[in-house]
Amino acid sequence: MKKIVVLVSGQGSNLQALIDACQQGRIAANIVAVFSNKSQAYGLQRAKEAGIDAHALDAKAYVDRQAFDNALAQSIDQYQPDLVVLAGYMRILSNTFVQHYQGRMLNIHPSLLPKYPGLHTHRQAIDNGDSEHGTSVHFVTEQLDGGPVILQAKVPIFQGDEEDEVIERVQTQEHTIYPLVVNWFIEGRLAMRDNAAWLDGERLPAQGYAAD
Repeated sequence: MKKIVVLVSGQGSNLQALIDACQQGRIAANIVAVFSNKSQAYGLQRAKEAGIDAHALDAKAYVDRQAFDNALAQSIDQYQPDLVVLAGYMRILSNTFVQHYQGRMLNIHPSLLPKYPGLHTHRQAIDNGDSEHGTSVHFVTEQLDGGPVILQAKVPIFQGDEEDEVIERVQTQEHTIYPLVVNWFIEGRLAMRDNAAWLDGERLPAQGYAAD
């Protein structure tokens, strides 16, 4: 059985979707450990309740970002994961860390990349009068939220929508597409090469896989 390590910083709703998918056999792998940079992250509690090893590393205990990332990588590597999954992990990763897991680290970002990298994506979409928003699963590269997109899901933005309403709509889609993409990787169908995502031997377009 292949092994997954998940990194979280907060509530861990995408982590829970992945835990459920593993338990239900929709992902043919085990989540063997969850790491967080926040000791109070609820995602760690979700891991413990599922019988998964849960660890918190305090950045203040390290001299700089590189030292923290080195310690994190060493801890992750003890589990020998086939895939590292970022699920609401809010620290910017060092280039060395990203290169160490190149091609086997995924992230989900709440926007239709390349639109709105970084933070506060839902608010930006509302403020700019967008009629749609969404989420993107992508491979992690040194460029923040800039790795090859694998799959996107779109949601509408309605007149008068509050930010929380858009967030909820987006998260519903995230909980569906993230387990799907993770399982593509686990099954050996998904890979990154030539700075592009490839599914079933076909190079995906810039916006990722599209059913049509």
